[in-house]
Amino acid sequence: MSTTTVAVAPLTTRDAEALIDAARAAAEAADVAVAVTVLDAGGHLLAFRRDDRAVLIAGETSTRKAYTALQLNAPTTDLVDAVQPGGLFHTLPTALDRPLLFIAGGIPVHRGGRLIGAIGVGGGAPDQDHGFATAAARSLA
Repeated sequence: MSTTTVAVAPLTTRDAEALIDAARAAAEAADVAVAVTVLDAGGHLLAFRRDDRAVLIAGETSTRKAYTALQLNAPTTDLVDAVQPGGLFHTLPTALDRPLLFIAGGIPVHRGGRLIGAIGVGGGAPDQDHGFATAAARSLA
């Protein structure tokens, strides 16, 4: 029995900048000021940008959304119900000393079926942030 591992290119700085540009373009089209964070597969910051008009907390929320999407390999919008009372991850936000945030706007980024990073958007309504992050992730594919 042979097992073959196919190398997948990691998320690059160029990729990260393209993700930020795509998310910001989607946000600008909706006239929403946002902050956008892109993390690599190890959770390291690759790129960050906050629009001048974005609320200050948008920078923190975009980073936490990206981190949460990366760590759980799931869009944060899919995790919102899981942290409600009785949900699978109800105690997770307080059990770990990590910057998790279960609000829509974080999307894992895949290439060749492998997790290579994540993007987080903050500053708009949660559904808007999710849409901007999703549009960016799709643009990279």
